[in-house]
Amino acid sequence: MAFVANSIITLTTDFGLADPFAGIMKGVILSVNPKAHVVDITHGVPSHDILAGSIALQSSYSYFPTGTIHVAVVDPGVGSSRRPLLAISDDYAFVGPDNGLLGRAIGSEQGSRVFQLTESDRFLKPVSQTFHGRDIFAPVAAWLSRGILPESFGTSIDDWIRLDWPTPRRVGNSLFATVLRVDRFGNLVTNISTEDLVCPTSTPQEIEIDIRGRTIRQLCRSYAEAASDEPFAIISSAGLLEIAVREASAAEFLGAGPREQLELRFF
Repeated sequence: MAFVANSIITLTTDFGLADPFAGIMKGVILSVNPKAHVVDITHGVPSHDILAGSIALQSSYSYFPTGTIHVAVVDPGVGSSRRPLLAISDDYAFVGPDNGLLGRAIGSEQGSRVFQLTESDRFLKPVSQTFHGRDIFAPVAAWLSRGILPESFGTSIDDWIRLDWPTPRRVGNSLFATVLRVDRFGNLVTNISTEDLVCPTSTPQEIEIDIRGRTIRQLCRSYAEAASDEPFAIISSAGLLEIAVREASAAEFLGAGPREQLELRFF
């Protein structure tokens, strides 16, 4: 993969917008490569939530042009022995901490090579123990966009951390699943994919979902199709089943959040 001076560099973090952290990372990138195009995917990942950050990156990275460099920072272990990584696939690059945040995206890509960032010549000095987004990940991405070879940043590794991604458990005509995250509309995003919505033991016409003591029987094609003030299920643009309430928050309505367990039954 060859990167060019006007490469797109994306940022996915849990920094929020109240503090200057995201803006500082952009400043570092543009100081190294003024021709780079810096794009925010999100800075609204819940604090320290590596799984939510991984979901945000996984669901968005492939919509960018070939040659995009994705920087992701959700890093509760910053300053510890956790390793900083650069991964290169046939189409993209990923820069961030070795805590599972990048693992899903790396594993989805063909020809991925992963490097531990050990060559500090391209880091910002001095390297803070609390802000590797500024001092390591942003400058590495910027120098990569200027054509520096990936091999020059560090050592090739194959023991990078794979995140323990929860998958639904199928028992007969039931799926036992998990809420992965709550989006800003209060929708409960589950780990049930469209491929999971196939019953192996019968040809069901309906589904129902038990969560927090309620049974949901509506499976809608659009938000507008749903009845008001009642939770319903819908397939999101990312191909995952969500539980929503029309023009309201399903999370508040049901009192549910990330890691909530649910059962989906076919009948």
